[in-house]
Amino acid sequence: MISRYARPEMSRIWTQDAKYEAWLQVELAVCDVYAKRGLIPEDALARVKGRARVSAARIDEIEATTRHDVIAFLTNLEEALGADSRYVHMGLTSSDVVDTALALQLQQAADLLLAGLERYRAVLRTLALRHRDTLCVGRTHGIHAEPMVFGLKAALWYAEAGRNLERLRRARETVRVGKLSGAVGTFAHVEPDVEEEACRLLGLEAAPISNQIVQRDRHAEFSTTLAIVAASLEKVATEIRSLQRTEVLEVEEPFTAGQKGSSAMPHKRNPVRCERITGLARVVRGNLQAALENTVLWHERDISHSSAERVILPDSTMALDFMLAETTEVLEGSLVFPERMRENLDVGGGLAYSQNVLLALVDAGLERDAAYAIVQAAAAKAWDEGASFRDELAANEDVVSRVDLAPLFDPARALRNLDVVFDRLEKVEVAP
Repeated sequence: MISRYARPEMSRIWTQDAKYEAWLQVELAVCDVYAKRGLIPEDALARVKGRARVSAARIDEIEATTRHDVIAFLTNLEEALGADSRYVHMGLTSSDVVDTALALQLQQAADLLLAGLERYRAVLRTLALRHRDTLCVGRTHGIHAEPMVFGLKAALWYAEAGRNLERLRRARETVRVGKLSGAVGTFAHVEPDVEEEACRLLGLEAAPISNQIVQRDRHAEFSTTLAIVAASLEKVATEIRSLQRTEVLEVEEPFTAGQKGSSAMPHKRNPVRCERITGLARVVRGNLQAALENTVLWHERDISHSSAERVILPDSTMALDFMLAETTEVLEGSLVFPERMRENLDVGGGLAYSQNVLLALVDAGLERDAAYAIVQAAAAKAWDEGASFRDELAANEDVVSRVDLAPLFDPARALRNLDVVFDRLEKVEVAP
């Protein structure tokens, strides 16, 4: 279990007490509907609602004998209700209660995740706008490419977070479904309108068609969304880890007073929080595999999905909730070093401006292959021998006779159209 990392608000949703309370909520909703139809006397309904109590410890004690958790739950409920217990669970099967209650738990978990994702996205927006003019070098394949700004990285993450909000809202709706259709979904012992009204009382939609369970493609879709969000957070964490490397050192995750990085090497400041985010993303992705396999069950149902779900749904939601909070805190407290970014941009005497020179030579009438060869040769000197790329070009008569180098090494040239990106970002609401 991920309990080591779980935040209290999320972990409470997945306690045994919370699970059994959700089961009781489902049973009482059905009782309410039955009472409206005259199947339960009003005075009996009042007694049931007044006395209905369950104890996780007692249920677990009973289950040690029954080996059936719902029967143990109903036995404990009967201890509280006495003769009125005959009005509970009428026409229902275990999965009616378990799956409908699970939908309630998933709604609560999704709401916490959505709130965390909105906070995370707001921090990204602030970071993007703060660093819209912070020059740095862009990298492709891990190699210096062309000038950009650090705010563009955050703007990219912000846009992705917006897509993840949409995905998570859709996934929440996908699992906002209950079923109260009986043992194989035929409504043999409970009327369809009872299912519809009870689900409505619980804030759920009734599954249009079910067998004994709510179909697990819904939960697989929910788990897929959790895995995508986790991957997005890992993307951010991986970028910070890379930028924190000693030889790069453009960004650093927070390192608090009294924190220590290594038992052996006192100088160490390791990106441990980002590494933790990366590791937990692997757990959430791994859990997705089980969720996908849970979609395939024997005939109208088996319970091979049940044991897996008791692990993967709590663990994935608790892990992602922690990851969102952790990534948000890392971004809020991270150190950004613009001076180091500018130093790295200028490595090799301006290698990042090679395309500017290439295009200028071509525009000046040189054939592309010839221009490419000149620029590549100068870059190779800088790369292999530690020379200055710009000085090598300045020493080449074919270059200086055709182009003025100074404007070609101005980073503003590469950034002249970036305002449109940040204008788009500023027009987007943080919580649409």
